[in-house]
Amino acid sequence: MIVAADGSGDYLSLGQALQALENMKDSGERVVIHIKKGIYREKLHISRPNVTLIGEDAESTVITYDDYARKRFENGEEYGTFNSYTVLITGDGFEARNLTIENAAGSGTIKGQALAAYVDADRAVFRNCRFLGHQDTLFTAPLPPAPIIKNGFKGPGEHRERKMQSHYYENCYIEGDVDFIFGSATAVFKNCTIVSLDRGEPEGGVNGYITAASTPEGVKYGYVFINCRLLGKCKPSTVYLGRPWRNFARTVFINCYMDDHIKSEGWHNWDKPESESTVFYAEYNSYGPGARPDKRVQWAKILTDEEAKEYTIEKILPWLSGRQE
Repeated sequence: MIVAADGSGDYLSLGQALQALENMKDSGERVVIHIKKGIYREKLHISRPNVTLIGEDAESTVITYDDYARKRFENGEEYGTFNSYTVLITGDGFEARNLTIENAAGSGTIKGQALAAYVDADRAVFRNCRFLGHQDTLFTAPLPPAPIIKNGFKGPGEHRERKMQSHYYENCYIEGDVDFIFGSATAVFKNCTIVSLDRGEPEGGVNGYITAASTPEGVKYGYVFINCRLLGKCKPSTVYLGRPWRNFARTVFINCYMDDHIKSEGWHNWDKPESESTVFYAEYNSYGPGARPDKRVQWAKILTDEEAKEYTIEKILPWLSGRQE
């Protein structure tokens, strides 16, 4: 299947291609949709399993929309975080390559949360993709069991069974400011560029938090970043590596470059001191001006050589070996 905004393909939009898939019998085999260069302004839900999207070029094949949490439905209710997505993925075995998923709503200080990708699928793989947004750019489902604020989870996943999922992101570019990689999935980010945007905070203030994991209790792996580059388009010492959306959050950085936007303390407890004894926040062989192992909070961990051996893709995502390129 070929999607081309200029009319040279089978479909003018991804929405048309996905609608055609809905009318086809699902044989269980993988369906590949090639997307030619272009700006595709679409809000999409990909529910069929084993769908692959292949863009022509990551920077010029762009799926974009601009919904946001503070936008209102016709009845006056706010969209909320989880209705704000540009692309919602619920089909297991999803893959994407060489494309951008963007939420173009703008700053979270004005619009609130605005998801680019809502990934509620197991064994999802993204290679050479870009995720663009501000607050809450990439949500790695499932949701936690219950919201802290009443109706806080309203949206497509509110009543879905909370099944553990795992994702793989390779050579991807992810940008945002507050909690811009968040959720409960086990997810590996390899050779990715993670960019923190400027919210206008002065040096020493808080421009944001890269992660907000909600790893369920008893799950061994949450977020694992391997050989990634953490860059900042903001003042020095204004960004935390993460804070716990739920108290058993697990986030580990292995062999990652950290620029000077990373705060020396590294991690924040989200004003929940009890979480300091339950989270697992760790680093191994961090380097760059933002790597300050001697200055990190006391409740974070620096892995030993032996402990770091547990953080391999083969151990974290054993299903991926058959899908490596």
